[in-house]
Amino acid sequence: MTDAMGAGRPSMFVGRTLAIATMHGKETVISPLVDEALGVTSRATGSLDTDRMGTFSGEVEREGDPVSVLRRKCIEGMELIGCDLGIANEGSFGPHPQFPFVPADEEFMVFMDRANGLEVIHRELSAETNYSGAETGSRKELKAFAEKALFPSHALILRASKHDFTGMLKGIHDPDLLESVFEGLLASHGTVYVETDMRAMHNPTRMRTIEKATRGLLEKILSICPVCESPGFTVTQTVAGLPCSLCHAPTRSLKTLVYGCQACGHKEARARPDGRKEEEPMYCDHCNP
Repeated sequence: MTDAMGAGRPSMFVGRTLAIATMHGKETVISPLVDEALGVTSRATGSLDTDRMGTFSGEVEREGDPVSVLRRKCIEGMELIGCDLGIANEGSFGPHPQFPFVPADEEFMVFMDRANGLEVIHRELSAETNYSGAETGSRKELKAFAEKALFPSHALILRASKHDFTGMLKGIHDPDLLESVFEGLLASHGTVYVETDMRAMHNPTRMRTIEKATRGLLEKILSICPVCESPGFTVTQTVAGLPCSLCHAPTRSLKTLVYGCQACGHKEARARPDGRKEEEPMYCDHCNP
């Protein structure tokens, strides 16, 4: 089921068309990677209005969790292009789950092969993001925010207030335009809300995370089942219980990963990728209650 054109490249994908469901230029980082790794010809769905499924700036609320939106986006992309292979991406921004005071970029990727009933999902969590927003009434505060947000290489959004979308302008890269829109909103409303534009084509930092997420997705797709040789042999379960190095009792730390195949149902338990076989006593509930 693999092709000699590339190590681990499943021949079932070679020569097929793959839809990339995006209107925000994500194909610039996704296409080269998937075309090379899978032997497909990818096409971006520039006319697919993904903003109607939710916007980062909040004027359109996202209906459902990121993964459900992701699947919907991917299916619509395949239907638009007229193919049965697709990739889609959906991002979420907010506090980091382990470090609440640090903003995080959580990127979800899905790969669908409707002809073979295959779906692979990957989640990439990154603290490398300029995600931020603030209400301001002074030019000095605006300038400080812009510098911290990596403007002008990273675009900004201005509007009347956090919950008032009056006069909202997205994709601002020009310093003169930023100042003029700011002054106009300030004169009309007395205050202005400024935020980072998290759309991929306006945010190089996010685009790098999407590239990393695509590599992670491809790694999962190219993981081959040892029994039936189907692609997508990925982690389906994590098992805690890494023993304490002092008392040897099981801890809450990861011990094994369970890999599963969607095609034949084969499952296989594997040790931690880092090879660790014991946990430090400080993380043991018995030694350090």
